[in-house]
Amino acid sequence: MKQFSILMQKEWRENIRNYKIYWVPAIFILLGITEPVVNFFLPQILQSSGGLPEGAVFEFPTPPPEQILAAVMEQFQTIGMAVLILAYMGTVAGERKSGTATLLYVRPLSFPAYFLSKWVVASAISLVSVWVGFLAGYYYTLLFFDRVEGMELFQMVGTYSIWVLLIVSIIVAASAAMPNGGLAAAVAFAIYLILQLTDGLFGAAWSISPVKLPQYAAAWLADSPDSGSLTGAIGIAALIILALLVFGSWISWKNKAKTKV
Repeated sequence: MKQFSILMQKEWRENIRNYKIYWVPAIFILLGITEPVVNFFLPQILQSSGGLPEGAVFEFPTPPPEQILAAVMEQFQTIGMAVLILAYMGTVAGERKSGTATLLYVRPLSFPAYFLSKWVVASAISLVSVWVGFLAGYYYTLLFFDRVEGMELFQMVGTYSIWVLLIVSIIVAASAAMPNGGLAAAVAFAIYLILQLTDGLFGAAWSISPVKLPQYAAAWLADSPDSGSLTGAIGIAALIILALLVFGSWISWKNKAKTKV
């Protein structure tokens, strides 16, 4: 436990030095703000862009606030996930390639504590980023459109957080398995795309797929997702996360000999 605490402090200081605790949340806040602001000012943006016939009038139906927040989630699903992959693709592989991991590996090291410390910090920053991003989107949705019940927002973001933890687990495990951050990012992107493609092709026959967690999160805004399907999806996601933590710890130990000296 003491070693895990020390490794956590090291990882936290590292994320402060490389400013991840600042720029990752900042990007998610920007993504959260963009959707309601653009939708609200869209008529003015089109008019100021020019090229429209004189006297032309375009009437845009006011989108419901639930639709705005669902669109915010879509931004997180594309740009947001890419940001997390790029932010944490080198969390393990980068240390091995640069040789800084040698300072740790020459000492008695618990690799489960080593990997878990990186996963915990990456997960914490990612979850905080997602929550503040949604809160920023909610504030501007409330300002420009209408309110959404606070409990619905909490249920939506809570469900989506499980999905974020799964993606972070894939990213950090890929970083532990690959020799450098670039390959780790490629593997994480490939897994993410394969999951989305597989769910698009066969998801209708498997309601407890963890890939459906974003859909179930958005369903809280309309009514509520099927409780059995949601529970099953969360349970499978938790098992996959646990398996990735075990795999990441093992592969970190296995690849210690590949550290640059």
